Parts: sequence; C-alpha cells; structure tokens
Amino acid sequence: MSDLRVLRIVEGTSVDGPGLRTSIYLAGCAHHCPLCHNPQSWDFNGGHLTSVEELLKTIEYNEFPVTLSGGDPLYSARPLIPLLEQLKERNINVWCYTGFTLEHLLIFGDKYQRKLLEMIDVLVDGPFISQYRDTSLRFRGSVNQRIIDMKTTLREGRIVLWDS
Repeated sequence: MSDLRVLRIVEGTSVDGPGLRTSIYLAGCAHHCPLCHNPQSWDFNGGHLTSVEELLKTIEYNEFPVTLSGGDPLYSARPLIPLLEQLKERNINVWCYTGFTLEHLLIFGDKYQRKLLEMIDVLVDGPFISQYRDTSLRFRGSVNQRIIDMKTTLREGRIVLWDS
C-alpha cells in the first residue's frame, strides 16, 4: 500500500460532518482559494508520509466515521484508494471535501478520482468563495458549496444533496 502526505489527523471532531469523526487533512491543493482557512495545506510536499496501515490503526482506535480534507484529497486520489477499500470493507462512513465540483470531476477527473467518488458516501464540493461565506452553514464555508449524497447521486444519475 502507498503512503499519503498527511498534515494532521483530528480525532473526535464534530465540524467536518455529522457526529464525532476522524478527520484526515491531506497535503496539497492547487485551488488556492482566497481567504482559505487552511492555506498551509497547499504545499504538496507538506506534512509527513503516513502509511495506510497507520491511518487504519488511528481510525479503528477511534471507531468514528472518517472525513478526508486538506488540501484537497482529490489530488491524492490514487494513494487514497487502498485506504478507502479498507474503510468500505469495514463499512465506515466517509465524507470528502474538495474544491472541484462534482461535474468537473465526472468530466475531467482521472480514473482514480472517479473511483474515489464511487467509494465515498458524501462529497462536499466546490471552491470556498469568500464573497459567499456564510458562518451559519453546516459543514461548509460558502453557499456555493454542496453536500452531495454520492451513493444516491451515482445510483440515480443526478445530483442528490445530502439530507441530515
């Protein structure tokens, strides 16, 4: 299994999806959204290399659902696939944040990005746009970002928003 560039792991967070979650912040983002809350994540060489096995130990210890954030996890889609395969085998719910839109990923994404989309439960998509910032929103920073139920979206062939 391949290693991932991880900036940090936040165990037991409640801001990156419903309930307590293990959030994994990956290094690397080329979106460079103005007023990004995590610009230190832009460096693709940031953080430290972490194996899938190490991540699984932390995830299993916490027994929480998982959120992938960053940076942008879709830039690390290929090395994320082995982790997602393990999480799906364990029936662990996975949320993923990306600055890409789902439409962009479906049209222009590579085979690893598209495979990752099939393996996650919820995708929070779209760049953070400071003019559309709204601090009252749950689990997203600006109103243009969507919380997409990926299983239903792929099954129905249309975008279905997540409903808590």
